[in-house]
Formats: sequence, structure tokens, C-alpha cells
Amino acid sequence: MNKLAPAGEERWKLAVHAHVIVYEAEDGGELLTIYDCGASQAPPRAQVVGHLVRVDAAHEQEHQPTGYIVKLRERAELVRQAGEGVDHYVIRATDADAGS
Repeated sequence: MNKLAPAGEERWKLAVHAHVIVYEAEDGGELLTIYDCGASQAPPRAQVVGHLVRVDAAHEQEHQPTGYIVKLRERAELVRQAGEGVDHYVIRATDADAGS
């Protein structure tokens, strides 16, 4: 399930106030569930299996018993970086005026 707007090859736009819920599995895997806003009661925009390895955007991070929540505070993109056998993802800030 991925309803994120594409921002280029292997890149997707995230909402300014997106929340990314990272569930950490016992086997070391992760499931990223992406919501446009933590306050809305809308269903998730996307679910992705992989590892969130870095957040290069203004955010708050809240630890939970099953993982953590990344609460974005600026425009950003989810960028896929193919790894050996596992997909790695980075959240990067974007310039709103650049059309990204």
C-alpha cells in the first residue's frame, strides 16, 4: 500500500506534519507506517517494509514499546536507498520553492 505522491525515482513526498510510525520486529526488521498528520483520523498513506536509517529534516522523535514515532515539522521526502537484501530509507527535507 503506497499512496504517497512521487517526487522522482525512488522518492516520495511527505506531508509537512507527517507521522512515520516505525515498528521494530524481533528479527531486526522494520515496518514504516506513514500518516499525513497525527491529529487526523485518516487511514495511513503508506506502509513500507525496510529500515529508516536517518532523518535529515526537522522532527521530533518519540519512543514507544514497539518502536518509535517520527513527527515531521517541515516538508520532506522519503528516499529509498537499495541495500543488500534490505531496503533502507532516509527522510530528507525539501525546498518548497524548488518544486520537489
